[in-house]
Amino acid sequence: MLTIEKLRAFGANVDEGLQRCVNNEALYLKLVDKAIHNTAFDNLKIVVEAGNLERGFEIAHAMKGVTANLALTPLYVPIVEITELLRYKSQTDYSPYIDSIIAKRDELIDLSA
Repeated sequence: MLTIEKLRAFGANVDEGLQRCVNNEALYLKLVDKAIHNTAFDNLKIVVEAGNLERGFEIAHAMKGVTANLALTPLYVPIVEITELLRYKSQTDYSPYIDSIIAKRDELIDLSA
């Protein structure tokens, strides 16, 4: 079960995330759980590997907003990096960024078990 303490240990800025949820802990935890189980993570990998950088940017940009609002900093940081690369359609190997994002997401999923 995901808890505020586990999110703090993960490195999330829980106080900031809670503030955005009017200090409603149940709502915050529900939104975090929903965010980490979103299909966007898998979709980002699929579209970027297929070379659709425009769609990849759209997905990453949306993920950036969600992780920022929930103050999931360790997940937010690599998402910001890939978002900026995708914004300019940089010809680069995106796999290290995607791997980092998936690893951080999986870490959060493990914390929720």
